[in-house]
Amino acid sequence: MRILLTLLLVLFGSLQYRLWYGSNNLPDNWKLQEKIEQQLAGNAQLEQRNELLQREIEDLGSGLEAVEERARNELGMIKENEQFFRVISRSPKS
Repeated sequence: MRILLTLLLVLFGSLQYRLWYGSNNLPDNWKLQEKIEQQLAGNAQLEQRNELLQREIEDLGSGLEAVEERARNELGMIKENEQFFRVISRSPKS
């Protein structure tokens, strides 16, 4: 009976060692799960960005309004017979 108990304890200890310190151990598994969650969150953000870019591409391809808006905002272009005023705030005198 003692030999069987000792053998079972050695077997249990061996399995515990492999579980905690062997290859594919629990701490490594937990780290991998955390990395997977981070990757999934990053993928979700990239999917949202891709959807936004896809909508922008469709908008630019559908008409001139989006192109005109982009030219005004990013390039500072104005239409013919249109005046552009830039308001510059004065810095306070010391």
